Amino acid sequence: MDKIEIGGLQFAWELDKGRFIYEDQDSVLFWISSAMREFFDTIEEISGEEVSNLVFETTGYRQGTVVGEYFQNKPDVGIHKAAELITNTYASAGWGRTTIKNLDPEKHTLTAELVDSWEHKINISQGKTEGGRFLPAHYAGIFSGMFGTNIWYKVEHYQLEGYESTIIHYFPSEVTVSENIHQLARKKESQQILELEATVEDKTRELKKLVRDLSSPIIPVLDHVVVVPLIGKYDEERSEELLFKTLENLPAYKARYLLLDLTGLDKDVSQYTANLISKVGSASSLIGTKTLLVGISPELGLQISNSGISLASFDCFQTLQHGIHYALGQMGKQII
Repeated sequence: MDKIEIGGLQFAWELDKGRFIYEDQDSVLFWISSAMREFFDTIEEISGEEVSNLVFETTGYRQGTVVGEYFQNKPDVGIHKAAELITNTYASAGWGRTTIKNLDPEKHTLTAELVDSWEHKINISQGKTEGGRFLPAHYAGIFSGMFGTNIWYKVEHYQLEGYESTIIHYFPSEVTVSENIHQLARKKESQQILELEATVEDKTRELKKLVRDLSSPIIPVLDHVVVVPLIGKYDEERSEELLFKTLENLPAYKARYLLLDLTGLDKDVSQYTANLISKVGSASSLIGTKTLLVGISPELGLQISNSGISLASFDCFQTLQHGIHYALGQMGKQII
């Protein structure tokens, strides 16, 4: 085993076993601007920027708490000494130079100054304009463990923004990585719900249009004779749609007779339906088209009579066939 001591820290290699040992712990080395950058890029590519930022922040924080709790269990090592040991150890491992300032064990506050950290170097190689969250959250985790209370952070500015260093302020807070995870999950759920609602609205509009098109067709059965079947139950929206569509298309067919087929009407004839029939008849007559009512069964006739709705102004026929023969007879024609 090859060993070396630098700055009071032990490094060792067992090349025959492929081991690198740092302070008696198995360790691993990566190139920052290539291998580590690819690692970060892959996570961001798969997860997206928002999720990956939270992943890095959460990972950094939780790893930090392990370090902080280790020193919390060493009462012979004070907070200030522990902070110095940690930053020196990290510097020897290539984490960059970190200086802890304004450390107040009673108020649980401090400021960290980071210069040329590995995360900063990765962000440069990625072409980013804003620094990462791993190291800021990592030191929050360290001092949460050391203070025994939850510590969070606020970045004053990043070195990546053109400053000489990254400045981070730490303070007691109710913010936790777990809460951040839950908030992101709820945000994602809300986004998915909104997307589903938008999809449902789009499909509902398409379905309504399809229903209107299918339920209110205009059928030219013979020259100058068209049939419009009334299907189901009509509310204000369906009534206006059918009225507009019918009047818009009658001139194109040069219709002299419009046969409203009531065969498919809901047996419970609403006032909307009665008004619709009356409006279609009145409006059609203004453009020279006479309206006939066909398909009135005995049950429907009884229902109309009991409802008090008057259709006395219309010629009514029991079947569509009777209506067509009547219209042709009025035009001096017949089916041979």
